[in-house]
Amino acid sequence: MIETELSRSVQRWCKGATGVTGAAKLSGGASQETWRFDITHPDGAIGAILRRSPKGYGAAPTRAAGLAAEVQLMQLAFEAGVPSPRVLHVLVPEDDLGTGFIMQRVEGETIARKILRDEEYAAARPRLARQIGGILAGLHRLPRDRLPELRSRGATEEIAELDRDYRSLNWPKPVFELALRWLRDHDPGPSGETTLVHGDFRNGNLIIGADGVRAVLDWELAHLGDPMEDLGWVCVNSWRFGEIDKPVGGFGTREDLFAGYEAAGRKVDPARVKFWEVMGSLRWGIMCGGMMQRFREGPDHSMERAMIGRRASETEIDLLRLLAPRGS
Repeated sequence: MIETELSRSVQRWCKGATGVTGAAKLSGGASQETWRFDITHPDGAIGAILRRSPKGYGAAPTRAAGLAAEVQLMQLAFEAGVPSPRVLHVLVPEDDLGTGFIMQRVEGETIARKILRDEEYAAARPRLARQIGGILAGLHRLPRDRLPELRSRGATEEIAELDRDYRSLNWPKPVFELALRWLRDHDPGPSGETTLVHGDFRNGNLIIGADGVRAVLDWELAHLGDPMEDLGWVCVNSWRFGEIDKPVGGFGTREDLFAGYEAAGRKVDPARVKFWEVMGSLRWGIMCGGMMQRFREGPDHSMERAMIGRRASETEIDLLRLLAPRGS
């Protein structure tokens, strides 16, 4: 039982802890898991989250930074005032839990449907776009010399990778062809500045409370690159969850996002943001196509794969809207 290993672990590094209760698996595939639990302590229970690759696993997917880099980035962000869960412990071999880390649990909501519709978040919603602009500015200011080793990709390399991924599906889609051509024609070239890029900053990867953003989650796709990539990704229509007239996560405008970013002392390049929004929309469409391919050809014929796969057609509509001449 994982509670046994967790209890032994917390008693070694959390002074006064006597064990853990309520361990429950939140998510996880073959190589990475997330668990929630409470640390039993004389001063009161401490809510915690375990992120780990179980024993025998640990190799990160090609685009993933890996758990070791993820924990370093979260620690840096927390120290710099970027809302991020506080890391309590980095797993060691004596924990017998694999590789990963334990962080303090941040209460709030991550389910986009609730954030966009529940009355509890009504007062926060109009402020979120500007707020996350400021958060992204802080994230992009994290010092390069303190970052872990991360992959670095520019726009040209990303276009080439998307083209390879698309061709590998053997599933011709004229709109994807059009988007690839548009990206090649509008390739902005190397960014004037290379910073940390979160890589998956969007509605669904933020913990939201009545007071706004409480924490940024899922740093596993972090890399070095064009900071405008994060601003484009958060505007991708798939992360608006039906609120298509509010480009930023379904709750705000690009103008508010940009204003928050620039109020924090950084500059926005709207043309580059649009490039990355198109890139992000196409990337998500190709990822959906990959899910459908695995549903059709692989041993896992889960309904979840099929449902995600069908969303490739939604990204075609999104791309046509993005690429249509203004006023059409």
